[in-house]
Order: sequence, then structure tokens, then C-alpha cells
Amino acid sequence: MVKPFVPQLVYVEPRALDYPLGRELISKFETMGIEIRETTSHNQIRNLPGDNDFQKYRIAKSTLVVGVRKTLKFDTSKPSAEFAIPFATGCMGHCHYCYLQTTMGSKPYIRTYVNIDDIFEAADQYMKERAPEITRFEASCTSDIAGIDHLTHTLKKAIEYFGKSDLGQLRFVTKFAHIDHLLDAKHNGRTRFRFSMNDDYIIKNFEPGTSRQAERIEAARKVGEAGYPLGFIIAPIYLHDGWKEGYKDMFEKLESALTHSSKKDLTFELIQHRFTKPAKNVIQKNYPMTKLELDETKRKWKWGRYGIGKYVYTDQEQEDIKDTLGRYIHTYFPNSKIEYFT
Repeated sequence: MVKPFVPQLVYVEPRALDYPLGRELISKFETMGIEIRETTSHNQIRNLPGDNDFQKYRIAKSTLVVGVRKTLKFDTSKPSAEFAIPFATGCMGHCHYCYLQTTMGSKPYIRTYVNIDDIFEAADQYMKERAPEITRFEASCTSDIAGIDHLTHTLKKAIEYFGKSDLGQLRFVTKFAHIDHLLDAKHNGRTRFRFSMNDDYIIKNFEPGTSRQAERIEAARKVGEAGYPLGFIIAPIYLHDGWKEGYKDMFEKLESALTHSSKKDLTFELIQHRFTKPAKNVIQKNYPMTKLELDETKRKWKWGRYGIGKYVYTDQEQEDIKDTLGRYIHTYFPNSKIEYFT
């Protein structure tokens, strides 16, 4: 079982101590005996311990930076939501395929932002601009925020904030099962609580440092019983020997674990495995022993966002994925909705 994240090293921006959450976190980490260093900016963490890039990467993944979010212009977050809401950046997981490998670049440390009221005010403005339409906010575009929320409770505050909103809804996804503190949040059905789910082979081989399949399923059961709208992101859908049997087994276990009420408003998002050339280089550097298949000749090349091409499965393989997983979802969860396949 993966234990809840505890940073080995903490950096703090002096400005973060102007906020109640900043003071609370630093007091907590001092009590825990964790080394705390000062930094002028959460974007400028220098002198991380480690004798080489390999060591520094792993230490960065267990480093937490307590900072202030200056940029309050939200990125778009299609297709899952209208906007990404930035409570944190980075992740303590070591998923070999993760797109944060390249977007985080040389800064894989985890950042949590303490000026949450400023972030809520910015969200309010976006909601007012789109009123009377509902605006959805995705809280896990650049982080697994639930993975640090047992320390910060930022996500819990956000769930309760949107629980009072008529114009906004919150969404997030996690690979971690440490969610018990969120079960009593006053969500009022306005937060879609999603779990990243995959077949056992993929979790065991490519998702070190994250909760195991059985732990995620048990956490999802609890979340459903707490009345949250529940969802699953099946990602990355990865073709390997026995993949059809692996995904069938996963859906069977999910169906068996979830209560009837949890299945009434259930969503699935399906995302095939993809990679870019820069991502391949970073992945092979950070995880030189990975079994991840990254052979461009076996893939179809596709234009991505910002003009960066990516390698996806062939059209025939994509149809096989959609047919197979679509059939499983229809069989085990006939009342659920598949939001998209990409």
C-alpha cells in the first residue's frame, strides 16, 4: 500500500507566510521535523540535493514548494471542462508515460498555492462572464491535487466553495486512495470526483508511487456512498498482451464494488496512450528500464496542441479500443455516459 505523501524537503516563498494557509503549512512541517528552506520564487528552486540528474529528479518529486500563485488567468481545459483552476502543480507519482514529464521539464517538484481566496475570486469572474451557463473547472490538469490534500485541505475548501455556487462545478481526478477527509465535505453534488483507473498490468508496470487498483476501487466505492457524482478516466488505454482480458477484469471489479446509487450518474473518459518525441527522450532518461512501448513506426502521427505532433495508435487499433471498452462499459454500466474518447 502506498502511504500518504510526506515531503522530504519543503521550500517556502516569504510571501506565502502572508496567508493563513502558508503559516499553517509551515507550522505543520516544522512540527513534523521536515527541513524547510526559503526561495524567492516557486519557479526558481535551485540547489536541489543529488549528485546527478537521476537523483535530483527523484528528490524533486518528493519536494513541496509552498508558494503564491501570481498568474490568475486560467487556461482552457477541453474536453473535460471550460477552465483549469490552478491550486497546485506537479505530482509525487512516477507514472512513466505522464505528459508532465515534458511540461514540467526541469521543475518536477510539487507546488501548492496558498492564496486560494484570490483563485476563488478569479473563478467567480469567469463564472459571471459565462452566466447563466454553468462553468466547469478542472482542478487536476497539472497535478494530482488529491495526492497532497491530506496536508493542505485546499481541495476540500474548493469542493465546499463550489458546493455553494449556482454557476460553477468542480472536477478533478486522482490516482490516490487517501481521500477519507473529503467524504464529509459539503459538495451538494457539484463536484465530479473521478479516479484514474487502469488494468492491473499498467498500474503495476507504469504507475509506481500511486495507489494500487484495489485501493482505488475501494476509495471510489466510498466516494460514491458519500453522494458525489462519480467518474472514471481510463487512461492511458495501452495495448499489451492480454489487454482485453485486463480491462474486462477491471470493469468486473468496478461493477461488483460500486453501489446501485453510485452507478446512476457515472461518467467515463477514455484516453489512448500517446507520446511526443520530446516526451520519449525524457521518459527514457528518467526511467531507463521502462517497458513502455515507444516505437514511432508502430504508431500514427497526429497534430497536437500548439503544433506539437504526437504518436497515437493506428485507426484500426483505435476502433478496436472504442469497440472493446465501449462494449464493456455498456455491459457493466448501461446507465453511464462515455464523455469522450481521444
